[in-house]
Amino acid sequence: MDIPRGDVASLSTAGLSTVAAFGAWFAARRSGRTADTVARIEQDRWHADLLPQFDLSIEDREGDRATLRVRLIGPLPLCHLDEIRIEIAQSDDMSRTATLTGGPTQEQVDAQVWGPVCFTHGADGADVHGKTVAPFSLDVGTGRPFSIERTRPPHWQEGHDRAARWRDQWLNSPMRVVLTCKREGFKSWVVPRDVEVPESARVRWVG
Repeated sequence: MDIPRGDVASLSTAGLSTVAAFGAWFAARRSGRTADTVARIEQDRWHADLLPQFDLSIEDREGDRATLRVRLIGPLPLCHLDEIRIEIAQSDDMSRTATLTGGPTQEQVDAQVWGPVCFTHGADGADVHGKTVAPFSLDVGTGRPFSIERTRPPHWQEGHDRAARWRDQWLNSPMRVVLTCKREGFKSWVVPRDVEVPESARVRWVG
């Protein structure tokens, strides 16, 4: 059956229009994906550039207690952090798993601060184990102090010399902390830091 030339032309035009429309849709979609990718890369770069910078030091030692000073020193474009959560991490790289029958539970092992110092319970909103304090905010260029104290051996350790053995275990170890930082409009930043325990404090606390 012969198809009139006019109908052939109409079909061809419709086919070309469909192809053109699909091509425009595909190009727009690809352009949109490219724009999203570029925006995501730029956002990640800006997020990395604004990584919070802290100065942490241990000062004002008195007996078994001292002060951890936390200062947000940069970068300047960050301006401020809406929330900072600071948690003490273990000062060594050992894996601790509760395995002994009748011994401590894994929950108890995880609650223990494995390091030379912890936050002082009852101060700064510190938890009962001294691992964390209440969340706080800081502007760039400002800081605040936190009360810390020497850790004690876990209750399941035995021996008349357990306090001395515990002190010796952490004598040259840093205070390790992890700061989780939030600011509206950005993903969170996680900043791990080691804080040197001054030699004079070590000598004093060992004595």
